Amino acid sequence: MARCLIRRVVPLCGLLAGLLTGQLPQVTAVAHAQPPPSRPKAVADEIVRQAASARLGNGSSLADVAALSENDVWAVGQEGIWDVWQNRGVVTRWDGRSWTEVRARGDVTGVGPLRSISAVSANELWVVGDGHDGVPYIGRGGPGGFDRVIVPAVRGGDWLRSVAAQPGKVVTVGSRGGRSLIATGSGSWTAVIGPAGALHGVALSGKDGWAVGDTGSRPLVMRLTGSGWKSVAAPAIKGGYLRDVYIQSAKKAVAVGGVFHGDEGVEPLILRWDGKRWSRERLPIAEAELYGVTGDGEGGFWASGHDPARPDEAFLFKFTGRRWEPLRGEPAAEPRTVRLQSVTRVGDLTMAVGHALDDANHYGDLVETFGPVANR
Repeated sequence: MARCLIRRVVPLCGLLAGLLTGQLPQVTAVAHAQPPPSRPKAVADEIVRQAASARLGNGSSLADVAALSENDVWAVGQEGIWDVWQNRGVVTRWDGRSWTEVRARGDVTGVGPLRSISAVSANELWVVGDGHDGVPYIGRGGPGGFDRVIVPAVRGGDWLRSVAAQPGKVVTVGSRGGRSLIATGSGSWTAVIGPAGALHGVALSGKDGWAVGDTGSRPLVMRLTGSGWKSVAAPAIKGGYLRDVYIQSAKKAVAVGGVFHGDEGVEPLILRWDGKRWSRERLPIAEAELYGVTGDGEGGFWASGHDPARPDEAFLFKFTGRRWEPLRGEPAAEPRTVRLQSVTRVGDLTMAVGHALDDANHYGDLVETFGPVANR
């Protein structure tokens, strides 16, 4: 599952790898046709409201989204995916009527791709991604713009994937030299090197904190305790990885990712925390990619991703208390591949962001919103 500016040269091999793994943005939204009657559009009580674009530049994609209200939603991503020299990070804000880009201030080196955003309040948001100077970009700001935060604990060569913030504390996770990395800002900044692998998602809720990723062959889960971040046992799933995590309470959390099966594709993976252990959820689809997860605080969860069997449709899993079911957008009028990288839930609004890739390999940012049938 940010928006800001600053710049950095990104190795082409890394860029292409990101494209292949679904970690980068995509193409402008294509007009939608009405789905055939035989193809239900969503779970019974929720359907697609709108498929649109944040109207970013060429080769754009959105990587993460965070909502303060239905009329105050923030997203981050990038423009110029195919241009290593012109590629730049973007922060954009939805005010209930339109998207407006919010610029970075004071950093002449420029912002590279932004991967994550977290909102503390209307005037305090945090973003992370790449800086064009070779050092990860960490930014803080609001509607007036974003400023780069210099963090000595983070250095060139580090890779930051996700950020979570709450009053008085910011945590960003990623990797350093083949090992997991957790950097925490609470007055001053500190960095902790964890087990081998990388962390891709982090969430905070009061004193609770979870970070998830993979070791390179199995899921990796770490928990914030009174004595710092500690590894926690997770199902030892060969080829498994986790990309995002959501905390509802100390006894309930959900993490999403996948299981890589080589030429056979990726199996969706959802783990649930019950206060004692992580266990694997049963899912109705055998092949799909999951990138982001959110919840409503009342037992409802949404996971965003990509369904290769129906690539032109926006795809989420929705959990309403009994089981996970697909929640889909409408089919497109033209061929495309949709990946929803992140999802947020506020009020009756479910908003997912990502990209669409057309058959000419043009990327465009995509915003899909879902809500109750009566509100369509």
